Amino acid sequence: MSLHDHDHDDRDHDHPHEPLTIVGEPVAAARVRALVDLLVEKGVVGRDDVRQRIDWLVSRSPSDGARLVARSWVDPEFRQRLLADTRAAAFELDLDPGPSPVVIALENTETVHHMVVCTLCSCYPKALLGPPPDWYKDFPYRSRAVSEPRAVLEEFGVHLDADVELRVVDSTADIRYLVIPQRPSGTEALREDELAALVTRDSMIGVAIPAVPSPAAS
Repeated sequence: MSLHDHDHDDRDHDHPHEPLTIVGEPVAAARVRALVDLLVEKGVVGRDDVRQRIDWLVSRSPSDGARLVARSWVDPEFRQRLLADTRAAAFELDLDPGPSPVVIALENTETVHHMVVCTLCSCYPKALLGPPPDWYKDFPYRSRAVSEPRAVLEEFGVHLDADVELRVVDSTADIRYLVIPQRPSGTEALREDELAALVTRDSMIGVAIPAVPSPAAS
């Protein structure tokens, strides 16, 4: 007899059950799962639609955003098109910019540094950067990026001179941002794909600087 081969008469089964959940599942994830179940039950979305959307999301990676940055480093005219219309520039490279209504590229320079945050939740250009990191969604980053951004950058290992203007931009459901970091010095001889390898997800959020290639790589 298996563990489940017993009579299950509701009249003799009045002890409470804990709700079924995933071991170690964060509260926010459980709430999202419950909301999805409700939307499916109400017919707002289909279960297959949800699965397809999740599959699309997990297939995204920062490599697409890195390609945009690398092309902007080697092609000034493309950089201007990227700054003017990020979605159109992405299509030029056969990249999917996702369903976001507006994606805005912001260029870091010697005098201006951009840093991206979503103070309300975790709005983020997922199509070009992949799923956001956990720290981007956490309240400490979402609050401190606005109240003490230079201190936050220092904790990420980024030191800005006092004369560099720091601009913190707040993503929304309608607008997402992609930072074009400064091209590292000593990379003049690198190919475009080699430059893309230097661009990290965090540098396109504005909390990191692209890696400087080792002498062997250059």
